[in-house]
Amino acid sequence: MKETILVAGGAGYIGSHTCLRLAQAGYTPVVYDNLSNGWESFVQWGPLEIGDIRDAGRLDAVFAKHKPVAVIHFAAFIEVGFSMAEPGAFYENNVGGTLTLVEAARRAGVDKLVFSSTCATYGAPVYVPMDEKHPQAPLNPYGRSKLMVEQILEDLARYKGFRSVALRYFNAAGADPEGRIGERHEPETHAIPLAIAAARGERDRFMLFGGDYETRDGTCVRDYIHVLDLADAHVLALKWLLDGKPSDVFNLGTGTGTTVRELVGAIERRSNRPFPLELAERRAGDAPSLVADNRKAREQLGWTPRHDLDAIIEHAWAWHANGALDLRR
Repeated sequence: MKETILVAGGAGYIGSHTCLRLAQAGYTPVVYDNLSNGWESFVQWGPLEIGDIRDAGRLDAVFAKHKPVAVIHFAAFIEVGFSMAEPGAFYENNVGGTLTLVEAARRAGVDKLVFSSTCATYGAPVYVPMDEKHPQAPLNPYGRSKLMVEQILEDLARYKGFRSVALRYFNAAGADPEGRIGERHEPETHAIPLAIAAARGERDRFMLFGGDYETRDGTCVRDYIHVLDLADAHVLALKWLLDGKPSDVFNLGTGTGTTVRELVGAIERRSNRPFPLELAERRAGDAPSLVADNRKAREQLGWTPRHDLDAIIEHAWAWHANGALDLRR
């Protein structure tokens, strides 16, 4: 009998790739998603249960039906600009929804959760690369909502024995090399799909937000990590909890920083032609440099990122070139 894992938000970008890896590892992923930011076509490796993480009754019914042994939680709002425009909605979903999900799990006797967190909990870098002991001072409500959940999970582990692993992502990118699933957001705000769209002539320009940061070329530095490398880490974190190990937190990044101009150059090389750029003002809430120190995940989880930036761009390019944006929900 395969063990069942409830994957909240499993119809989204990182969640769907994690379901792929869970199935390959011998688990049955049950996707729980309201499809507000997910896609039914991305649910390919287990059943779909449509529901909201704020709906306690629906959650109780799904836990009773499928009897998962653990939860992996991706169901959150992620757009930084929206978090500053509508912070209340962010906290209601990201914090309140997580509490509702956790309490439903506890009622069902499930005491293990892998949490999709973010390097945005760190805020502006005090030092780079950033390890898990770096001060946490988020620059926006998105990062604060994730930090609040991390703190709640710490208390639940300490006082209730509810164990969790928080995975602090850096910049997820890329796609399934076989083209089954890939990156799709509405609206799209992520650099690589936007730059690919500009390179393919689907957008009239690519916006560079800020050219005066104290970095090697004035643009922000980010650590791009392949989505399947992230998915692999979730399976390892799940096994960590199933093996009875304690709550913990891990950075997930490559340890290599890429400026936005360097990213544009790499995509231009893939497309064999330049594309229009427009320099704009800095965006509120953007940190100048976010690069992971991933030694803890390497040493304790046994995780190693396997894809470099060229592979990320190649897989993303293939996904978008094959009509990814025309897919239906």
